[in-house]
Amino acid sequence: MTAIQFMQWNKLTADERARILRRAESDITNLLPLAQDVINKVRTKGNKAVVGYARKFDAPNFRASMLRAKPADFKAARKALSAEVIAAIEAAHENIQRFHEEQMPEPMWFTQVKPGMMAGEKVSPVTSAALYVPRGKGAFPSVMLMLATPAKVAGVPRVVVATPPTPEGKADAASLVAAEVCGIDEVYVVGGMQAIAALAYGTETIPKVTKIIGPGSSYVSAAKRVLYGTVDVGLPAGPSESIILADETADPRLAALDLLVEAEHGPDSAAIFVTHDEALAHKVHELLPGYIAELPEWRRKFVETVLSNYGGVMLTGSLEESIQFVNDYAPEHLEVLTAEPFVTLQSLRNAGEILLGHYTPIPTANYALGLNAILPTGGFARSFSSVSVWDFLKRSGVGYMSREGYTNLQGTVATLADYEDFPAHAMAIRKRNEVLGV
Repeated sequence: MTAIQFMQWNKLTADERARILRRAESDITNLLPLAQDVINKVRTKGNKAVVGYARKFDAPNFRASMLRAKPADFKAARKALSAEVIAAIEAAHENIQRFHEEQMPEPMWFTQVKPGMMAGEKVSPVTSAALYVPRGKGAFPSVMLMLATPAKVAGVPRVVVATPPTPEGKADAASLVAAEVCGIDEVYVVGGMQAIAALAYGTETIPKVTKIIGPGSSYVSAAKRVLYGTVDVGLPAGPSESIILADETADPRLAALDLLVEAEHGPDSAAIFVTHDEALAHKVHELLPGYIAELPEWRRKFVETVLSNYGGVMLTGSLEESIQFVNDYAPEHLEVLTAEPFVTLQSLRNAGEILLGHYTPIPTANYALGLNAILPTGGFARSFSSVSVWDFLKRSGVGYMSREGYTNLQGTVATLADYEDFPAHAMAIRKRNEVLGV
């Protein structure tokens, strides 16, 4: 087994600290030339390029006729799943929908700025949105629920899904059922860089959309970065990452178990246990190999890679220093195992989600607590938020003035227009005054 990292923050060099804070984002930078090449080919060759990449990376017998999931595929998907799994998907959807319905703003609001002057906003859904649901290292119906639910609650007129094919060239059964539960039937069986490119530019089969949102591998993140400005690519959601923040009161068994959660997503993930308590740090480090050994081999390899590369155990000098590390790192998932988690919460500024206490492990929020588990990664939690209905809504400013309001404001406007040297602005006011008799 590869050695699990045991790091002391105060003894790391500046380069070592930077590498830990940067995690797999450094790999994404190296993929940008490849992303540009794939995007160019899809933009110019459409379906032919998409099918070629599908045959190369996903399904050797893939054909253009398989690009969109058919009604028969949805029926087969339900038959392929147990009643227990379908019930779990439906139960999770109910909680996620309830949470996102609470996020919905008023469709329109106004305030009286001054007598006769009204300013407000009209909230509208985006015209179309594509949801990217990954499949490479497993099936993710939970991601489908986390994306499709807020999109439908927001009222987006056209919601489509892109998800990579299985080796047989089909969409994952559980993801199809989750899409159906959310009321989506337009599912395109395409993944990777080629999916993002197809949705940005459109092909003979796949529609061009206004927005693309959803997590993915470093390859998907690289394609989004290249296409930023061509299409709205949503929040940066790349390889999974987590921090388990603990003090001396934490149970090392639970901390060690929870550290494995995001680490098992893939070799480019990041998972760090952070504490100032040296005895606890060593105990967690000792427990990890035993728990890792209980995992299936393919997941075990992911975890071992992560905990020896972008993750492991981090020892700090104090709880305050641990919190500072968390705020600097800005993790996707943050679990707080301290004596008073609500007190600790007050000092936490940067995290995609913050889960408090031993009864709120990351898996609960990943699946069915109701919170959205599509979160900013790579440090972008400093300025981005989790997916919500707001990712599928936009605001238009709305203004109205009566004669009284205009009369009182026109002098201010004309003066500022003169100062900024915009004569047409000023003329639109002064000549309007003549027409209206103000």
